[in-house]
Parts: sequence; structure tokens; C-alpha cells
Amino acid sequence: MSAQANNLKHATSPYLLQHAENPVNWEEWSPEVLRRAQKENKPLIISVGYAACHWCHVMAHESFEDEEVAELMNAHFVCIKIDREERPDIDHIYMEAAQMLTGRGGWPLNAFALPDGRPFYAATYFPKENWKKVLSNVAKAYASSYDQLLETAEKVTDGIQMSQELSPVDGENEFSSSSYTDFIMSWQNIVDLENGGFKGAPKFPMSNSWQFLLQYYKRTQDNFGAEAFLKTLDGMALGGIYDQVGGGFSRYAVDDKWFAPHFEKMLYDNALLVNVYANAYSLFPKPEYKQVISETIDFVKRELKHPEAGFYSALDADSEGEEGKYYVWTYRELAEVLSETELDLVQDYYNISRRGNWESSKNILYARQFPQDYAKDQGLDLKILRKELEDLKNKLHRYRQKRIRPALDDKILTSWNALMISGLVEAYKALRKEDYLELAESAIEFLLKTRWVENEKLLRTRNEEKSIVGFLEDYAFMIEALINLYQVTFKMEYLNKARQLTEICFRDFKERSSSMFQYTSKSGEKLISRTYEINDNVIPASNSSLAKSLFLLGKLFDDEAYLQTAKKMLQQVEAKLYKSGPYAANWQILYGWMTFPFYEVAILGKNAKEMALTLQSDYQSNCVFLGGQAEDLKLLTHKLPKDSSKTMIYICENKTCQQPTTDVEVAKKQLGFKPS
Repeated sequence: MSAQANNLKHATSPYLLQHAENPVNWEEWSPEVLRRAQKENKPLIISVGYAACHWCHVMAHESFEDEEVAELMNAHFVCIKIDREERPDIDHIYMEAAQMLTGRGGWPLNAFALPDGRPFYAATYFPKENWKKVLSNVAKAYASSYDQLLETAEKVTDGIQMSQELSPVDGENEFSSSSYTDFIMSWQNIVDLENGGFKGAPKFPMSNSWQFLLQYYKRTQDNFGAEAFLKTLDGMALGGIYDQVGGGFSRYAVDDKWFAPHFEKMLYDNALLVNVYANAYSLFPKPEYKQVISETIDFVKRELKHPEAGFYSALDADSEGEEGKYYVWTYRELAEVLSETELDLVQDYYNISRRGNWESSKNILYARQFPQDYAKDQGLDLKILRKELEDLKNKLHRYRQKRIRPALDDKILTSWNALMISGLVEAYKALRKEDYLELAESAIEFLLKTRWVENEKLLRTRNEEKSIVGFLEDYAFMIEALINLYQVTFKMEYLNKARQLTEICFRDFKERSSSMFQYTSKSGEKLISRTYEINDNVIPASNSSLAKSLFLLGKLFDDEAYLQTAKKMLQQVEAKLYKSGPYAANWQILYGWMTFPFYEVAILGKNAKEMALTLQSDYQSNCVFLGGQAEDLKLLTHKLPKDSSKTMIYICENKTCQQPTTDVEVAKKQLGFKPS
């Protein structure tokens, strides 16, 4: 390895710093670097990854740390390294190119482009010898067949740009509950009702998908929704994708049964999964869901929380150069740590064996049954079993903490922090633990203080050396978090800040001619294509999140312009909702809000916050809460009780309110709650 550091030594991203001493002359992305490539007439290698990515590390070790490979790269290319979490705008473009050219995507992503950034080839991981061949072939083609590469680059760039064109929509269409129920047909073919999740492998959590199915079940009482939802949440909670010892979820399972994880742990997954398990617990109060919520938040606080405020991005899949080494166990190791009785229990309940249940005599702990079912089948006392399992896990956790830990990606991203805040709010509503709300409020105050510059723009990351301006997802998830916090605190400053950020989105991200908001600010760096993030994925799309927030803000502020914008955005994607299943799940939730009765729940008086929490701790998918002790929104006018000791609840629909009540149980009936 070269002792001479390359230009990544100035980077702030932990991922880029991992490559700072590669013999490859890596550069960070900048317009200046592209200008230099054009001046030198060299094609670009644009290599995209992230700090917790296992195959990124493999390719780095095999190729980017190799002097011979580096010599090829340096001689013929300007080499650019991208942290996809810092610059998702660049990642979006070259991932689209890879999908168009090869039909697949993933990380590491390696794109070859003309000096101005137009791609002519892109693919994912290459073994060393294959990579050397590709480098040689591209270098030869650039020298001798430039016109062909130019033609390909033009076609690919045109394809990327065309994929971002939005067709005009008929604004006359009305949404209907029958259409909503039709959406489920596309889900029925892909949901795995045996193991949960979607059929096949690998299995990703896709949390937003299960939020839609929970709403669908609540609205229609169709058992398919509940069956698919519960099978998935049970499967993940029992499987190896969930860290049975330390809590928290890995990014995905490589198999079709949630058994063997790809061991990196991402903040966004854990944020979204806390959210979905909290909503699940509110409707299906399984003790295991409560445990998953508590253990996952404990994991985030222990492993991913900044000492002052805010949350780090991820933990690596690897430690000591080996994937999963921190998390897996040999039988001998377990026998040394545990008593004979504990070893018998871990062997039977967590399915470990002398030979190992995974690679190279290693064991991944996973369960086939929840404790109450296991206790029943084995004729055991459930209370004693739970205590034994808890003691066993604590013992293993203490031992595991002595191991060499996976590397931490200590970037603090605004969007992912906002997702965690929303997850904490849902956990607070479900479990009524004040410290979850305190954690959420301290995180939002940190973001507002450090990321919102002079009330003019939001930053994605910020430190002493460098800041990155926020993308639409940073705004959208921040707005969503502020609205969620308002509904449990009734602090108007949260709602006002959500509105201010929304107005910035209209100013900086929206063209009048389009129903959607661009992913990057209109004043930001001009890339080869603008992008609209519309499809929901492992993380919901920024446009679907913002559309939902516009709908809620329209209700809260009685703002018809917001409501109409949300409606037009939904009309833009309506055709997708019948066939896209999980890739339109957040949009489908919004469709449910717009087609079924949607309630404004106004609660004013002394105990407004406490009464709101009592109503919110039951899952209700179609309502928004407002109130407190002041008439500070139009819908609250003339509703503050004259008797300061009283608290009044108004259940309203389209600003028309039912008979007010002081009784939470009466309010539940007015909302159509089913007795549990």
C-alpha cells in the first residue's frame, strides 16, 4: 500500500477516509475535478459505496489497495470516490445508469463516464482480474473508439433524463375506496405468507410496506393484511436479521427466512422498524413487539447516539476483516461463557449446534418460536423461561462487548436522524415512555440548532471542515418529524417550523410546471440530470413523505393550497399504485387518507397532552391531532373550555365537528375505534 495519501485525506466522510491511503489517486467529486478531467481528456471512474458496505470493503482490499490495479486506474482515468450517503444525488444518477445498462444495481457501484460526467458503462462489484480487464478495455475503447462511447453516453444520458420526465395527469380523477382495495392485488402475488416479507431472497425489511398493510387491515378488516403484516414482523423478530443478544436490526437477510443477515446495522432501518413495531404493538400488543422496540432503542442509544445529541449513521458489517465476526458464536465459545443449563437452553431455543448453523462452524442465534409458544410446547413455566432467556442474553452481551467492535460510521445525517425522531415518537405513543419523547426532542433541537442555517436552508451534514446542503429527503423527513412531535406535545413552534421548511421546499425544489419536487435544490450543483425521487423503497420516497406532510399541514392549518398540491402529487403516481406494491406503499397510505373518513382531533384544556396520548396509544391510521391550551390554529377557535379544569375533545371531519366530549372512551367511539 502506498504511504502517500491521496486527496481523500481532506474528506470528512468515514467512507472516503477509508480510501485515503489507497495507491489510487482518488478525488472527491467537485466541478473542478470534472474540469480537470476535460482538460486532460481522461474518462472518469465514479466509484460509489458507503462505510458499512461489506462488498465495498472486499473490492477495496482486492483492487483499490493493489499497486498494479492503481497504476492502471491512475494512468488512464480520473478516479472519483463517492459516499452515497453524503451524495445520494450523484448516486441516484449513476445507479440509474447501472440499472439501464445491466438490469441490476447495488454497491459498490462503479461507473465509467466521459470527462463531463455522462456515463457509458456502470456495474457493481468486480473481482480483481475482471476489474483489470474492464480498465484495460475501457482505456483502449476511449483511445480508439471514442465515437462509440460518446454515442452510448448520449443514449444513456438521454435515458436517464427521460426517466425523470413526468407525464401530464388528468386532474379530474377522484380517488375511491374501491380503487384503494384494488391495490392489494399486486401485493398478494409477492408477499411470502410462510416466512413473511416478500418472496425469495435476499429479504429486506421494507418497513413502509408493512405500514401500508397495517392501514389496509384497519380500513378494510381484510385478514390478508394482518396475516402478511404479523408473519413479517414475527419472522424478523425471531430471525438472525434481529440481533438476539444486543437488539437492533441488520440491513437485510441474504436468505428467504430472515436467518443470515448482511451484518451492517443502519440507523434508517432501525428508525423505520421501531416505527412499524410501535404501530403494530398499538394494534396487536404482543410482548415480543414491545421487547423489540425497547431493545432496538437501547441499541441505538448505546451504539449510535452522539454523546450530546443526534445519531450516527451505521455500524460496519465487518470486524477484524471478517463479516459478522462480532455477532456470531462457536459452540466452544458458548460453552466457555455459559453454564451447562444455559448452554442446553441456547442450543435448543436459539438453534445453535456443535458444527455451527452458518459458515465455518459459526452460529447465528435465531428462534423458531416466541417464549410463550416454546414454554407451552416444552411444558415450562413462562415467567421462569423469560427470566432465563434474559439472564442468558445479558451474559452473552457482556462477553460480546469485550470483542473488537465493528467500525462506526459517525456521520450525522439530517434525514436519517429525522426518521429516528419519528420512530421515537411512535414508540412513545405505543409504550408511553417519557424518555423516548425526551430523546426525540433533544435530537430535533440539535438538528434545528445545527442544520437549519439562518432559517434559509437545511444542511444534510455539517462539521468544522465541510457542510453538504440538504436534499429533498432531508427536508421531507424533517417536516414529518416536526409534525409528529407537534401531535404529541402541542408545541406550536414545531408546527410553525414544519411550515417554514415546507415553504422552502416550494421555493427551492419545485418548478411550477411539475406536480413533484426535485431531489436537489434548483440553486444547487447542476448534474447531468435532475431527479425526482418518487418510488418508495427501503426508505420511503422524499416526494411521498412530503405529499403526506402537505396533506397533514393542509388539515392542521386549514390550507387548501397544501391539500391541492398533495392531491396533484398523488394523481401523478395513481397509475403506479395498482401494480407497484411496496414501491408505492407510502403513496397508498396517502390514498387511504384521502378516500376514507379522515378526522381532525382537537383537544383543548388542562390535560390535552395526556388525553391525546391516551387516544394515540391505540392505532388509528386516519386522523391528525391538534390542540393544547391555546386557540392557536383556525380549527381550534372558540374551543378552549371556559372552565380551566376541563379538557374538551372535538372529533371533526372536514372541519365539521361532532358533539364535544370530556370522555376519552366517547371520543374513541366517535373515531370508530373497535373495542380491543
